[in-house]
Amino acid sequence: MLLDLKAMGRFRYVLYGSNILVGLFLLLPIVFIILLSFGSSPWLAFPPPDWTLRWYEKLFSEPTWFTAIMNSFKIGIAVTVMSVLLGVPASFAVVRGRFPGRDALAALSTTPLIVPLIIIGIGLYGASLRYGLSGTFTAFALSHLVLALPFSVICTTNALRSFDENIEKAAIVCGATRAQALWRVTLPAIMPGIGAGALFSFLISWDEVVLAIFMSSPSLQTLPVKMWSALRLDLSPVIAAAAALMVALTLVLLLAAAMIQWFRRPPVTNADQ
Repeated sequence: MLLDLKAMGRFRYVLYGSNILVGLFLLLPIVFIILLSFGSSPWLAFPPPDWTLRWYEKLFSEPTWFTAIMNSFKIGIAVTVMSVLLGVPASFAVVRGRFPGRDALAALSTTPLIVPLIIIGIGLYGASLRYGLSGTFTAFALSHLVLALPFSVICTTNALRSFDENIEKAAIVCGATRAQALWRVTLPAIMPGIGAGALFSFLISWDEVVLAIFMSSPSLQTLPVKMWSALRLDLSPVIAAAAALMVALTLVLLLAAAMIQWFRRPPVTNADQ
């Protein structure tokens, strides 16, 4: 039986209120850290005695912080590209493949989601030492790819399963080659799923810290690793500014994805109404 809020009378306002309280409770740490990033105190003190942008200026002017930000961007973009290039073919194999072990391949592609990060980190660290990649850009990108690739496969697989394959076959019947039908019909139709996988891949790499600690070196650190290292030395509000920057970028990307999805939706016709 479906829950009918209108039939619940005034009790539905209790549900609305509890929903708002849960939302505020979940947002409270984010609001708290953003307020701290604008505080004038040299320590993480709340409430701030005054307001300033000094910590953001320091975040982008100090070479160590700025380099960490750029490293996170570069690694995130590399992971996003690789997850799409590997995730899309893997999704086609999972959905349309007819070979022994297809279900095992589908399960294997999501295994990193259930394995503890510390276990994956130890394994990747040992492998990077074995092949001389420890502390390199390649090791960072490959380690983050292990976590990002399942999301790319899941998003693309779901989009591909919801796509009517008969449309692709119709394009082939009308004269298109299989490659043309795939490129001009299937891929544009499942592009929202591919885009969602790419977005998740970047965000996972952008704020990942456990594997990054294993792969970091004094000359190569991402922003989360730099924040972790700074926390062990002092409690400068620059850390709050860096955290606010990470939250802001995440929100911007999610809003951009939502807007793209909004503009791509089909127009409402009179028949729909």
